[in-house]
Amino acid sequence: MKTLEAARAFNRRTFFKGALGAGAALASGPFLVRDALASSGELSLLIWSDELPDPVVPEFTKKTGIKVRTTPFSQNEEQINKLQATDGEGFDLCMPSFSRAPEFRELEVFAPLDTSKLKLDTLIPSMLEGSTSLWTWDGKLYHVPHCWGSEAISWRTDLAKLDYKNLSYGTLWLPEFKGKMQGRPHSLLLGIGLWMDATGKLPSNRMRDSYKDEETARRIYDVITKFAVENKAQVKQFWDGADKTKSGFMENGCVIGQTWDGPPLSLKKQGKPVTYMAPQEGAIAWIDGWSMTKGAKNIEQAYAFLNFIHTPEISAMIANGSGYNPVVKGADAFLSEVAKKNFAEAYPDDALAKLWRRPPDTSWYTQLRNQYAEKFKAA
Repeated sequence: MKTLEAARAFNRRTFFKGALGAGAALASGPFLVRDALASSGELSLLIWSDELPDPVVPEFTKKTGIKVRTTPFSQNEEQINKLQATDGEGFDLCMPSFSRAPEFRELEVFAPLDTSKLKLDTLIPSMLEGSTSLWTWDGKLYHVPHCWGSEAISWRTDLAKLDYKNLSYGTLWLPEFKGKMQGRPHSLLLGIGLWMDATGKLPSNRMRDSYKDEETARRIYDVITKFAVENKAQVKQFWDGADKTKSGFMENGCVIGQTWDGPPLSLKKQGKPVTYMAPQEGAIAWIDGWSMTKGAKNIEQAYAFLNFIHTPEISAMIANGSGYNPVVKGADAFLSEVAKKNFAEAYPDDALAKLWRRPPDTSWYTQLRNQYAEKFKAA
């Protein structure tokens, strides 16, 4: 499949080249919706629950007169189920993660984007390539980036003292955190795999061998899941979205977790005793973006919205409010000092050089991974 061939050429260095220090390319002019045909109407968005923080949508309505209806979800599987149930009807834009391109292509619920109506030159080239390398088929583009982030280790700073030099996915399984750890089942399995590979206990080419074929994947996941099941008492809760991650730390007794960056950094911004940091094996990096459904009714409004969020000011507004990272040139000039400080502390020293980018998730791999995750969860 061409999607997979493109992915092999899209490595970590390409992914993040130019993503930092993009302020030199500042494009701080007026919002780029002035030449859109839409100046009123409605728009229906299927969105990640924490990736369009206030006041992004109200600001868009204020600038364009377009009213927006949002339907939140917390996992890609939930988004896939909603789109399958309606065959793409009922939503104009949705937010697939870039690594899920093979699955979403098979669903056939998306319409190609008209790139002549988009301001793609405002995007950081490496972020745009995250979309074009995996989401181009039949000569057409089906995805543009929204934000990027990672999954790594977060903890209560008042209850644990950890440092980058010694931080590992294995830290989650230390005796002192028994019954005090949170994570997502399949993410914890991946973290165990990266840890076991780094320590030589289960060589897997940083877990990339598990994506080769089903036989290899099962050989690796059998070992990983056995460890997870035997040590399940370590887990206080499994999270399934940003809100549960936050409540785990602030209300449910979790001291440490493997989480997305947004929720703990949002708490940190509020002055809560929570922080987030990449481990020695590398933070797990991803890009979330936008695709248009084939059932979209509000086409011009959708393009107006995409061009709105692809301005430096709004990309920074999304980052400041969510804890994730911008994809637009010059957005760093609009980031708050708190956001910049949090980013530096999340990725100290050589952490950015060690980022682990998710390979494309084919249907067979996702189904297999979910089987093992369910086994872990149900044990």
